[in-house]
Amino acid sequence: MNGTDTGFVLISAALVMVMTPGLALFYGGMVRSKSVLNMLMMSFISLGVVSVLWVLYGHSLAFSGDSGGFIGNLDMIGLKGVSADSVVDSFVTDAGGKAHQISTFAFSLFQMLFAVITAALISGGLADRVKFGSWMVFIGLWVTVVYFPVAHWVWGGGWLAQLDPAVIDFAGGTAVHINAGVAGLAAVLVVGKRVGFKKDPMRPHNLPLVLLGTALLWFGWFGFNAGSELGVDGTTANMAINTQVATAAAMLGWLAYERIRHGAFTTLGACSGAVAGLVAITPSGGNVNVFGALLIGVVAGVVCSWAVSLKYKLGYDDSLDVVGVHLVGGVLGTLMVGFLAIDGAGGWKQFVSQAIGAFSVMGYTFVVTFILAFVIQKTIGFRAAEDDEVTGLDQTAHAETAYDFSGTAGSHLSAAAPAPAGTAATSKKVDA
Repeated sequence: MNGTDTGFVLISAALVMVMTPGLALFYGGMVRSKSVLNMLMMSFISLGVVSVLWVLYGHSLAFSGDSGGFIGNLDMIGLKGVSADSVVDSFVTDAGGKAHQISTFAFSLFQMLFAVITAALISGGLADRVKFGSWMVFIGLWVTVVYFPVAHWVWGGGWLAQLDPAVIDFAGGTAVHINAGVAGLAAVLVVGKRVGFKKDPMRPHNLPLVLLGTALLWFGWFGFNAGSELGVDGTTANMAINTQVATAAAMLGWLAYERIRHGAFTTLGACSGAVAGLVAITPSGGNVNVFGALLIGVVAGVVCSWAVSLKYKLGYDDSLDVVGVHLVGGVLGTLMVGFLAIDGAGGWKQFVSQAIGAFSVMGYTFVVTFILAFVIQKTIGFRAAEDDEVTGLDQTAHAETAYDFSGTAGSHLSAAAPAPAGTAATSKKVDA
């Protein structure tokens, strides 16, 4: 076991874990105040549901054996056979070309947290209008029938890894972002639009919260991207710097497009642009140089900024732009690396493999997610009651509110405090 590489993967796993509460804050600030806690919980609960399913059977289905290139087997159910001394090969090799080995537990934890945030990403499309219990059922079933198989296709030795040339997906353009983005679209089409969509104002209620969430996502994404090398070498560093410059370029690209189209540089645009850049560089950053990363970032910022407006033209209510940012950004990054890959890896043949990877995941995930959401809607019900949605899901689903203003209606004057100027002095405590 290589201690340095194992330690790096464990640190990267911790950074990826921070991304889920970061996503919760990013999404939470974008919704209206009456449903902010519900939005936070829709992301946060994924840490509970998906982590448990991962160790029970998810790791085994994604990374144990291979059944026809589609899925693994149950030989490692409950992480059977894994001990403190168990190791797996990383992508890092020594001077003789021998792969470094890292702890299987570290690898499993890292991949578990990828599954967690992928499921959480879908929640942005469904903000304000689904039953929380049904959401937990949905993400549990979704990772089982969608994420675990797709992760196997890409990273577990499945059919996309067996193509010639194999699909390049360094850290999750297909398995994470395209997967979550198209799943969000399918679920939205089943659940329907929010009450008042395109009629009532639905502006973000707390942009500082969005900015904080973006910063945590950006910070954690270094573990997400660079950590996917599963060790420390030059490719790790290349992915790290590409993550930074692509994100920066995408933020500037989004703001430039926004200024030209709408006349302002908005905080929400800066945050959304940064996330679009992070998404687009995820599949490609380990295989392009810094100029390729800049190009991918700029294109993602501009195109994703344009794409978020499609929901108003096409009539689907993707509440927090999961389709416009994650699906579109994931497709851009996955396809562009086909031509921008360094060391002679790029070209038409690689581009064809990238397109096969992107569109096969889109097709499979859309169909299976649509069926899954439809079955939940027709059985236990997916959509919240209209009255609950209008009141706000914080109160109806969680019996809480994010902001308690009940103590601001009056003042508290103690006997020791001087009376305010212009009022009669009193020694009696006045309670609001």
